[in-house]
Amino acid sequence: MGTAAAPLPRIRAASHHRLRRTILDFLGWGMSAIAFLLLGGAMVWILAVVVMRGYHALSLTVITHVTEGYGGGLLNAIEGTLILAFGGLILSAPLGLAAGIYLAEFDRGRLAPVIRFLADVLVGVPSIVIGYFCYVTLVERLGWKFSVAAGSVALAIISLPYICRTSEMALRQVPRALREGAYALGARDSRVVLGICVPTALPGILTGVLLALAISVGETAPLIYTADWSNYLWTGHLTKEPIGYLTYAIWAFITEPFASAHALAYAAAFFVTLFVLLISIASRMVLVERPGWRRPWTR
Repeated sequence: MGTAAAPLPRIRAASHHRLRRTILDFLGWGMSAIAFLLLGGAMVWILAVVVMRGYHALSLTVITHVTEGYGGGLLNAIEGTLILAFGGLILSAPLGLAAGIYLAEFDRGRLAPVIRFLADVLVGVPSIVIGYFCYVTLVERLGWKFSVAAGSVALAIISLPYICRTSEMALRQVPRALREGAYALGARDSRVVLGICVPTALPGILTGVLLALAISVGETAPLIYTADWSNYLWTGHLTKEPIGYLTYAIWAFITEPFASAHALAYAAAFFVTLFVLLISIASRMVLVERPGWRRPWTR
């Protein structure tokens, strides 16, 4: 009789455990679903407002004419955004990739912890502080004035840690067996890194580069201190010539009491969102497996 009743407490404990686990699972999944709906709903709402208002503000004049006061078009701002973003990328991509290679492949040096720490700190520095630093050092001290060069350097400083850390993580994902095989065949460090590791990690590296480009397209504060604003197209001077950009049009024109200024702000927001979406899609496409690219050693 006692032996028959002995398993009952264990059965009840197991039943309570399953019930508790079911309730916790339900709560966890429910909270995750609510968070996803809130985040997704906010993103869809923002995109819907930007696209609807920006689409109604679009016209041929917006794309083909420069800004004239609080009217005209955004040709100068579109051109300036592309010039500044790619200028910052040209400056930051080689340095970020070199730092990522050093951290991933030669991390036994004394500089590796310092570089990694500085990159992590630089990610958290507000962009307006970087803009103020570039204003003091480049615009004022070096006499560059508001210019493409000063704005590109500011964007490069912002982009540098992202490219550095994503390059490091991408290179660390390369199988160690590939390095060992290359060394066994007599390859030098430069050949192993540039011929094996970098091509293998190229999708991850390009993803970091595109992420930095998207961040540059959406920056405003550092460019106010370094690039200022211009209603004219860029004449090719790197210094002592301000330049227009889309985020300034959003920031400045949305508060003006003119319908034409609001239309330009909505159109500028539409173009910025479009550029960021295209860059994000490109970064996703880069991660797609391509035969003969991610595995160059099989050629």
